[in-house]
Amino acid sequence: MNVLVEASWVILSGTMISLRVFAFSFLFAAALAVPLGILRQSRNVFVRNAALIWVEFFRGISTVVQLFWLYFALPFFGISLTAQTAAVIGLGLVHGAYGSEVVRGAMQSISRDQWEAATALGFSRRTTLFSIILPQAFVVMLPPLGNSLVMLLKGTSIASVITVPELTFQSTLIATRTLAVVPVFTCVLFIYYAIAMAVTAAVRMLEHQFSRWRPHTASIR
Repeated sequence: MNVLVEASWVILSGTMISLRVFAFSFLFAAALAVPLGILRQSRNVFVRNAALIWVEFFRGISTVVQLFWLYFALPFFGISLTAQTAAVIGLGLVHGAYGSEVVRGAMQSISRDQWEAATALGFSRRTTLFSIILPQAFVVMLPPLGNSLVMLLKGTSIASVITVPELTFQSTLIATRTLAVVPVFTCVLFIYYAIAMAVTAAVRMLEHQFSRWRPHTASIR
């Protein structure tokens, strides 16, 4: 226990870095997931297939290898990233690809009748998408979004392989130096659990807030 008290500031510092990587990775992933999910619904077969190739590529490669490539291989091409930047980009690319499937599935759950009704009323496809379809799809996205956020949170521990001083990296150093393996990693386990529960609770609050807008689902095709 004395070890945990003495190392509390180091553990707190690692926790804050983990949260920073988590937050920026989520923002980057969301910035990719929404347009990719929309492009997967494009009428243009080339655009649709290009988005599919992008998604399948980043879903198919190892996250660890991708982080190594971004941090250690890119400098050979004259591009050097900090460890945290490489972690954010790597995690964002992978989880953005997975998130795009959530967006695509949510959009497909909205009844095709709504597209047809909006067209009959003279709305453009863009207006229909952003003012009618996506707001309803957002509600459908919330349950899988909670799961994706927890997976992303746990994925931040992978950043330790490229020396990001996040929670797992710092706790490993403490355990190696003090040999207090059980108390240190037990503490870290509960920190991850507490953050995950907070994220889950926040998503459930959003679900409750927007539940009245949940659409009657039907296949778009």
